[in-house]
Amino acid sequence: MALPDFLVVGAPKAGSTAVHEALVQHPQLFLSTPKEPKFFLTAGTRPRRDQHRGPGDAHSAREWVWQRGRYEQLFDAAPHGSLRGESTPFYLWDRAAHRRIHQLLPNVKLIAIIRDPVDRAYSNWTHLWCDGLEYEEDFVTACREEPTRTAAGYAPFWRYLELGKYGEQFQHLFQVFAREQVHVLRYKDFVDEPAKSIDSICGFLGIEAGLVDTIPHSNPSGRADGGTLNTMLRGVVRGGAAVGSLLPPQAWRRVHAPLIKALRRNKTNRPHLQTEQRRELVGHFRDDIGLLEELLHQPYHDWLSDSGRGTYAVRKS
Repeated sequence: MALPDFLVVGAPKAGSTAVHEALVQHPQLFLSTPKEPKFFLTAGTRPRRDQHRGPGDAHSAREWVWQRGRYEQLFDAAPHGSLRGESTPFYLWDRAAHRRIHQLLPNVKLIAIIRDPVDRAYSNWTHLWCDGLEYEEDFVTACREEPTRTAAGYAPFWRYLELGKYGEQFQHLFQVFAREQVHVLRYKDFVDEPAKSIDSICGFLGIEAGLVDTIPHSNPSGRADGGTLNTMLRGVVRGGAAVGSLLPPQAWRRVHAPLIKALRRNKTNRPHLQTEQRRELVGHFRDDIGLLEELLHQPYHDWLSDSGRGTYAVRKS
């Protein structure tokens, strides 16, 4: 059976795309296309519409690989002797996915990249805002709306705060998988020392280190402001995504691309969160960060500070 030997399981907006694209360069590895099949988020059935009611959700759900046969086909082309893998960062968050993975792949190795949960949430909101799908212009207000959106059936990517509760997520993961099957990498370490971070993953997977020394810059840049034009563009995007849920995914992608480019025409970096905003959100994570420290035996108190570390572009400038 063509099934993965390792999974990059989390977290969204914590560098999983950059890690995936770096690992693609390693000659002893084979990674899936698409990067995020999301197979283990399903129980072998088509994603339910009542769980994808947010703007653009139904369209995105059409791209999920939910059939076992299609999932295995993603790894058919792997060269003999290579390790196969895929990267779906929502697996860390989804407790049911933990059990499904273990049932099918009990010996799989799991790689989790975690990031300051407030920075991660802000990046998550920025992603949807710049894609024209998020309609709440104020990030903190959007976070306050999370329970209402969850109850309304919005997809996982809208859970700005919940996706950053790593302590709760690892607590469950370690009940399903042995601790030695899980490699945890901090986003800040990946940004500061990318080659060393990739080598640590290679050591975990048991393959040769030192073969990947360039980290591709991933994910689109540019900032989407408010204003009359962008308000109009966001309306077009949300309406088009609803229509696109009835069409082949690639059809809407072709239409969507120029709209995103127009929305992201401002090439400046996003503004920093104000201290008061960050303090309010840190309160949501304080206890969970303590739990994470107990589980991983590593300090994460820097995540409780009044200032975040900013975007990848800012930190590397």
